[in-house]
Amino acid sequence: MKFIKTDRMKEDFIYYVWLFMVISVFGWMWEGFLYLLKDDMYVNRGFLTGPWLPIYGMGAVMLEILFHKWRDRPVLTFVSSMVLCTLLEYVTAWYLELTWGVKWWDYSGMPFELHGRICLLGSILFGIGGLLLVWVVSPLLYILYCKTPVRVRIGIGIAAILVFTTDAAYSAIRPHAGAGITYRQAAAGAEEKVREAAGEIPD
Repeated sequence: MKFIKTDRMKEDFIYYVWLFMVISVFGWMWEGFLYLLKDDMYVNRGFLTGPWLPIYGMGAVMLEILFHKWRDRPVLTFVSSMVLCTLLEYVTAWYLELTWGVKWWDYSGMPFELHGRICLLGSILFGIGGLLLVWVVSPLLYILYCKTPVRVRIGIGIAAILVFTTDAAYSAIRPHAGAGITYRQAAAGAEEKVREAAGEIPD
């Protein structure tokens, strides 16, 4: 398979904004689909209010920056993606639990899980996803990006930054929580803490 040269990708900040947003939206759609299959109901997943899960976007940008030179080394890309994304997921879960006292995902009961924050199946899926991202998704997105007029792609990037940062600032004060979004308490009084921050102060 012939891969696209990516020298410019390493220096193009706006491209990484595109990549971050596209994969963040994909992650939101993916998790919504999984919950629809699992619970027969739609759930707007994630800490933020908008249709994006930034942990997916962060992982995608990190993988592309670090592993784009390994497109001809699939095993190394798979293993490295699995390790890096699993570490990112664990640290993110730990930080959210430390900050708000609740879990936004919980793998308790899954085989080979650790503290409910990560599990083996998730790590394997991260490896497969990372391989597909580095091999297929990022090169194809870069082709589309390069075919888009410069002013348009910069405008889209800036607009995406503004909308996302606005949502992030709002959600830092009023985090997105509720049934199917947050899980069991990680500390006493945690549910009330999130509800109060979201403006839902119990009686």
